Amino acid sequence: MKMGLLEALIPIVLLFHTVCSMPQLSFKEISLFKEWMVTHNKDYSSEEYDHRLRTFIQNKREIDAHNTGRHYFHMGLNQFSDMTFSEFKTLYLLREPQNCSATQGNHYVSSGPYPDFVDWRKKGNYITPVKNQGGCGSCWTFSTTGCLESVIAINSGKLLSLAEQQLVDCAQNFKNHGCSGGLPSQAFEYIKYNHGLETEEDYPYEGKDGACRFQPSKAAAFVKEVVNITENDEGGMVDAVARLNPVSFAFEVTGDFLRYSGGVYSNPNCDSTPDKVNHAVLAVGYGVSNGTKYWIVKNSWGTSWGIGGYFYIERGKNMCGLAACASYPIPLL
Repeated sequence: MKMGLLEALIPIVLLFHTVCSMPQLSFKEISLFKEWMVTHNKDYSSEEYDHRLRTFIQNKREIDAHNTGRHYFHMGLNQFSDMTFSEFKTLYLLREPQNCSATQGNHYVSSGPYPDFVDWRKKGNYITPVKNQGGCGSCWTFSTTGCLESVIAINSGKLLSLAEQQLVDCAQNFKNHGCSGGLPSQAFEYIKYNHGLETEEDYPYEGKDGACRFQPSKAAAFVKEVVNITENDEGGMVDAVARLNPVSFAFEVTGDFLRYSGGVYSNPNCDSTPDKVNHAVLAVGYGVSNGTKYWIVKNSWGTSWGIGGYFYIERGKNMCGLAACASYPIPLL
């Protein structure tokens, strides 16, 4: 009987400890959370509400603490502010281990010189609008389509919106894993040997793993060759973006990047090795701000994140491994 009573008391004691250890929440913080819920169309069950509230307030306090310090970038609330980084990683980042190194690439680097500022968004109609991968680790497909869309537009004058879902469903034989991850260089190889990629209109994005439904007769974009930039050669990336076209790359996302809202992102604590990358994006240009060199990067988390869906990240230091596995395709027109 005594042991049974003790066992019955354990959950109560644990609950009391959890409640007492929670930080005090102010009326202002709770009101802000409710406003944020309306803005982002959030609705929770009664069981989930308390967890999301406290996660949101913890994130908001960390944002405020960061913004009062001296940093190259600032943070803000966004659609992910009710999530822990662990929860976010499970849904949005590459879950399968990736090793994206291209020790010796096949990109020819010219001798320059290069302009101080390049932005392919301003050169012409070469970049499709920012897309949203949703709760699927398919960032690699958006980096792939974004790059191929731009390369085709630069070389032909025709801007297409290409099918990420086809890559999610069909590119597994090239070491890709659908919503669990992949790499742009491997996706370019798939498109090359598959003899084409459909448009988004013909093969709409669903944000989940599915059966391959590729129809060769509807293929609209083709790859002649895949170009890899030598591992950690950030100068080679500058050369490619300055002379040729936007470039796909991967890097390691950590918790602070999730809250990015402007400025030049920099993190001395992230990894720079090719085996730690967990997110793929598209470099559409570069520049310099107050002496700090940066990349202009298109993300795939919708336009409400970052700077209208874009971000700047420090250039010239292989920040978070961004120079480990950059690549781009040569189109077959």
